[in-house]
Amino acid sequence: MADRKALAHLLRRATFGPTVEEVDAAERAGLEATLDALLDPATEDAGAARTPVPKLPVVLNDKTDRAAQIRTVGYWWLDRMVQAEHQLHEKLTFFWHGHWATSADKVKSGPLMLGHQQTLARTGLGDFGTMVRAMLRDPALIIWLDGQRNTVKAPNENLARELMELFTLGVGHYTEQDVREGARALTGWVVDTKTGTASLNPKRHDAKPKTILGRTGDFDADGFAALLLDQPASAEFVVRRLWLRYCSDAPIPSATLDEAKRQPTTAAVLRVLLLAGGHAELVKQPVEWLAGALRQLGLRPGELPENQRKQLQSGLNQLGQVPLRPPSVGGWPAGAAWLTTSATQARLKLAQLLAGKAPQPFLDRLGAASQGQRVDALARLLVVDAFTDRTRAALTPAAGDPRKLLALGLASPEYAIQ
Repeated sequence: MADRKALAHLLRRATFGPTVEEVDAAERAGLEATLDALLDPATEDAGAARTPVPKLPVVLNDKTDRAAQIRTVGYWWLDRMVQAEHQLHEKLTFFWHGHWATSADKVKSGPLMLGHQQTLARTGLGDFGTMVRAMLRDPALIIWLDGQRNTVKAPNENLARELMELFTLGVGHYTEQDVREGARALTGWVVDTKTGTASLNPKRHDAKPKTILGRTGDFDADGFAALLLDQPASAEFVVRRLWLRYCSDAPIPSATLDEAKRQPTTAAVLRVLLLAGGHAELVKQPVEWLAGALRQLGLRPGELPENQRKQLQSGLNQLGQVPLRPPSVGGWPAGAAWLTTSATQARLKLAQLLAGKAPQPFLDRLGAASQGQRVDALARLLVVDAFTDRTRAALTPAAGDPRKLLALGLASPEYAIQ
């Protein structure tokens, strides 16, 4: 039977940030039932229903309007992350955004970036093959990696290369010849900017035989995807990526890897990994840190004034992670890369903003503890296992001011760890 600490650890990994009530419920339900509820919720996501997908016109000529649409999608997604009750699904969607890293800086379309996010959400829990085939038709990804420039007369290798290197196989499992031949298989896809859809133009597609990964045939996008998915390296690559993000930066045990590779869906893979993940510490990414804090405080980004939503986005920008804007096709860094001096200062500034907006009920719960017990009360409310003596020494002088105490707790090293 899992103890509270183990359950809190699971929930920190599987969600953006568990509330104390969610940990209480997990303690009553037990580990298996909690995992079942995370992976296959029994009810509709009422929280997501409160954040309906924005309706955006596809055709816009004005750069200002396009930028405003992209901001709208970014605001909406952060609000969804906080409000969603199906937290594992929501966090996994963001994981896939980092995996299929596609940026609005080049796509320059709110509707296409929203469609990209929706495709990740729709396919994220299922079998990886469905996701790969869907992403090869994703207009945002096609534009991001120059797929619309890939024609029979002028092949462009960007999408084929990244598909193998970063999305499905990893370095060392393909050759430069495979990249060239794979690019031929992906020729002909174009994006209609008036409808925001992608389609195959047969006149631009190379229908001649290609030899990819040792096999020859008239491969198109789906045929190329099937070849990649048939490689033993594909399942292992995806499992290792999930392990690194959800469990540990230490190597995955071989037995866990073997079991996870046999699973038919990403949801099933996550079940194996989360049960085997142990208690290794992982650094929260900035979006995880912010969304989790907002959840725990009961703050909804969508209900904040425009200037404060801009402050949240500015804070994420200072921390180095803004949804819809990964720095490259390689996505965002992981681990200690987020623990810089400048990041610590930015976290404190953002923590002070959040503490200043903290609802009174949260502050009342913190203030209900005696001043000598407030540091421990804060740890419980923020689902931190325990503050170190060093952090406790920094927090204790602020115990008389709940907002100041909260800000310091949110900026603490312990809160930056999952």
